[in-house]
Amino acid sequence: MRTNLITLEHGPSEARLMDLEVPRWPIWSKDVSTFPWTYDVPETCYFLEGEAVVTPRGGQPVRIAQGDLATFPTGLSCTWDIKKPVRKHYHIG
Repeated sequence: MRTNLITLEHGPSEARLMDLEVPRWPIWSKDVSTFPWTYDVPETCYFLEGEAVVTPRGGQPVRIAQGDLATFPTGLSCTWDIKKPVRKHYHIG
């Protein structure tokens, strides 16, 4: 599903995650918080834990939670609202 330029896959298969080499990606963690963010390069992330609502500037909120694979394009400006502490694998570029 593509929403506001954010591409979101709910529950991608294990084979898909292995094809992307997700387990080799670094891990980022963040407690409950709200902050603005702009993507200078594309980022793909896979949520291991937690829940966040990401709202693109001028767009609709997108809920991302455990088991979701999300891709953010270069140039996207948004606000992250972390509802439950997040732990995610991420890949830049």
